[in-house]
Amino acid sequence: MWGALLRRGGRGAGGLRGLASGGPPWSQVVSEAEKIVGYPTSFMSLRCLLSDELSNIAMQVRKLVGTKHPLLDTARQRSLAEITELIHTAFLVHRGIVNIGELKSCNGPLKDMQFGNKMAILSGDFLLANACTSLAQLQNTKVVELISSAIGDLVQGIYYENSKSSEENCLTDDIGISTWKEQVFLSHSALLAKSCQAAMELAKHSAEIQDMAFQYGKHMSMSHKLHSDLQPFVKESSSDTMAFSLNSAPAVLHQEFLGREAWIKQIREAQGKGNIMDYKKLQEAIKAGKGVTSAIDLCRCHGNRALAALERFPPSEARAALANIVYAVTRFP
Repeated sequence: MWGALLRRGGRGAGGLRGLASGGPPWSQVVSEAEKIVGYPTSFMSLRCLLSDELSNIAMQVRKLVGTKHPLLDTARQRSLAEITELIHTAFLVHRGIVNIGELKSCNGPLKDMQFGNKMAILSGDFLLANACTSLAQLQNTKVVELISSAIGDLVQGIYYENSKSSEENCLTDDIGISTWKEQVFLSHSALLAKSCQAAMELAKHSAEIQDMAFQYGKHMSMSHKLHSDLQPFVKESSSDTMAFSLNSAPAVLHQEFLGREAWIKQIREAQGKGNIMDYKKLQEAIKAGKGVTSAIDLCRCHGNRALAALERFPPSEARAALANIVYAVTRFP
């Protein structure tokens, strides 16, 4: 969807406002963006795969390959958006594979869990194979190279996550925020950033515009990840303490300010019998430090960089919708 929005032009709002002025919530800005693109994005690719009517339309459009009909460019843009969603969904399905060795009796019968793992592997592979087939049909070498490298980045990022989590007695990674950002780019930002760049390549924009699209995708997705990591620390309505990753941005920044040894001591003190983590106690310790406020500042920093990249595009409804997405992921109670 983001690539299709980046490609659209037309008259619209002027300069972009600052982050301090806030913006509408995430669900609203996505709904408004979908109206501009012209179709809902959630699981659109899955519906396409299972729809005979849409498959027939796609076959007819392929007859235009080799011509200069403008419909072909529109079809390619939409196809790229669906390819990106397929790849993202495939990796989400693969992330659903459970570690059989860590299962407890309350999780369900072992046979059912093993079957679920097989289904997750096959389903994810099916989606990824369809994405790669559609990618080849775009017949653009640079786009294939960009999306293929994004898949490689995803694999590398997830492999790193899994290798660290499987280490014995590894409560939290000994990393700084710079390393955290490098890892998040691989596992969360690369696909969107390179898809935005690929959309500009399909639209035959200059290398400079392609780079601006890449920067928007990169920094917007970084803001989104930071916003997600911050939710357990900033939500006011929830009465129950949310569990959170000890390698989330607020925790990593808290460790940087506090020091590794003091951070491990706080984690140990929050562990009760049976190594059950008292997340409320740990959450209060992190909120008492500088980790949360620093993570909010970092989120807004990446949001501002995404808005700066958008300034290079002409004013339009599409640009305003993309800016609203940034405002939504930099809003905090």
